[in-house]
Amino acid sequence: MSSPLLEVRGITKRFGGVTALSEVSFQVYPGEVLALAGDNGAGKSTLIKCISGVHQPEEGQILFEGREVRFHNPREARNAGIETIYQDLALADNLDVGANVFLGREPMKRVLGLPVLDRARMRVEARAVLDTLDIHTALNRPVSALSGGQRQAVAIGRAVYWKARLLIMDEPTAALGVPEQRKVVELIQRLKSQGVAIIFISHNLGDIFAVSDRILVLLRGKKAGERRIGETSGDEIVKLMVGG
Repeated sequence: MSSPLLEVRGITKRFGGVTALSEVSFQVYPGEVLALAGDNGAGKSTLIKCISGVHQPEEGQILFEGREVRFHNPREARNAGIETIYQDLALADNLDVGANVFLGREPMKRVLGLPVLDRARMRVEARAVLDTLDIHTALNRPVSALSGGQRQAVAIGRAVYWKARLLIMDEPTAALGVPEQRKVVELIQRLKSQGVAIIFISHNLGDIFAVSDRILVLLRGKKAGERRIGETSGDEIVKLMVGG
């Protein structure tokens, strides 16, 4: 088997007197989807925030591509190749698709000696990356005019454009209808085939079993279990989630 892309060793995170994570360890491999399951308050959000540079753990190690890393903010994690797509997507509703793909990293050109946004390049490159994911949407509309699934696709396209090696997806299908959920599942399968590793957080066991290779279950900040999809069932995962 190939080396893990991400390795988390004994991560512990406290907030005051509350231990949100306690000695959690796991690995994620290139082209693999690891589902993160657990009830509310299990520690899922804290864990992904430790990986993506929002929080710094008190104990433990995070290794990315074989090297120990300590990200002080999300920008450092993004620069290393870790992109996180949260439920709110962090899109600018008033801007078009191209501008959202380049949000915070806009290319410039000089016109009459003055720097201006290169909107044409943003649209051309946004179209190219969306085409690789088989996403078809108008690029000149503000993202506020797009459906939930299209907005999710734009956020995924942005991560792919910036060469994400690890994509963390927090409840990507939660607010979507069934057809759009299927589209996101298809996108995840496409990313897998391109060698992108994915950490997939969802309360929907159907989605978890449809896209994941393994499931890591958290319970009250601790690792309750880890199972391969073909060797477990929804009933077993639910029992792990509730401590049964």
